[in-house]
Amino acid sequence: MKKNVAVVGYGGQGGWHANQILASDVVSLAGVYDINPAKNELAVSRGIKAYGSLEEILQDKTVDIVVVATPNDSHKSISIASMEAGKHVICEKPVMLTVAELDEVLAVSRKTGMLFTVHQNRRWDVDFLAMKSIISEGKLGKVICVESRVHGSRGIPSDWRGQKEYGGGMIYDWGIHLIDQMVQLLPGEKLKKVYCTEQHTTNFEVDDGFKLQLIYESGTTAHIEIGTLNFIAMPRFYLQSMKGSALITDWRNKAQVVYCKHWNEKEVLPVQTAAGITKTMAPRDEITVDTYEIDIPKSDVHDFYRNFVKAVDGIEPQLVTHEESRLVLSIVEAAFKSIAQGQVIDFE
Repeated sequence: MKKNVAVVGYGGQGGWHANQILASDVVSLAGVYDINPAKNELAVSRGIKAYGSLEEILQDKTVDIVVVATPNDSHKSISIASMEAGKHVICEKPVMLTVAELDEVLAVSRKTGMLFTVHQNRRWDVDFLAMKSIISEGKLGKVICVESRVHGSRGIPSDWRGQKEYGGGMIYDWGIHLIDQMVQLLPGEKLKKVYCTEQHTTNFEVDDGFKLQLIYESGTTAHIEIGTLNFIAMPRFYLQSMKGSALITDWRNKAQVVYCKHWNEKEVLPVQTAAGITKTMAPRDEITVDTYEIDIPKSDVHDFYRNFVKAVDGIEPQLVTHEESRLVLSIVEAAFKSIAQGQVIDFE
């Protein structure tokens, strides 16, 4: 039997949720609510029920799940009120603005028995899934470094995402996704140090870009980067491992992989580069490396809702766990601390 879902916040992401729910095989859309009357009117014009208030949703006994798709600063209060009213909660990222806020919300989840999770939909991105499959296969050996980037050229959005009081900025926006993906790419790695710098190219109130370095106890490193004034985008993913490398330019293209099957050549001939010759940077040949592509994986973002409904029914554990959400937000806090101090910090 389908679960009834009410969406709080009918902006871009709330509208996305509403459309996904309307097309879902496991959930039904009970209605939406937004503090902006014009957005409620828009929903009604599309044949969607608009609640008159948040309280009306919380009093509706037919609503099983509440999706919180409002500006970041209001996630805590709506999530707590929903769980105390007996509703399970799917909260948009970055979930909360601080780990302390998240701990308060998780305490309410434990107290009420209502499930709480974060909508980490980017776990279903095909470029991420391709890189995850390459790393988890283990053929390329120990990971030396993973680079993850998203570049655009339109600046930070002009809505609340560009304002500090609402929890704006790209670390909270795209950054939280890429950090969550990195946690999935490097399971079991223990984070040791964090270093982050931020950019202010089109917005001076919040970060409109950043570069984040994660250094693990094993020696593996990760580079996470968001840019909003990049007219030439760098590759989405680059993997450097002991036995090869992998490159994904963007989600529309197959992953390119080079596997080193023999380290040494009998004789490396110098090659001409620019104004000199080099053996060190001489290209590999088919004798020592295999070059191949990985097909774009299949993915269905509706699996997020399918999993959450099964978790509500006690059939399987939720995919986006409290522990993962807390770790990701802890890394975000460490990044802000590094920015404020202008130095590498120990991760606790």
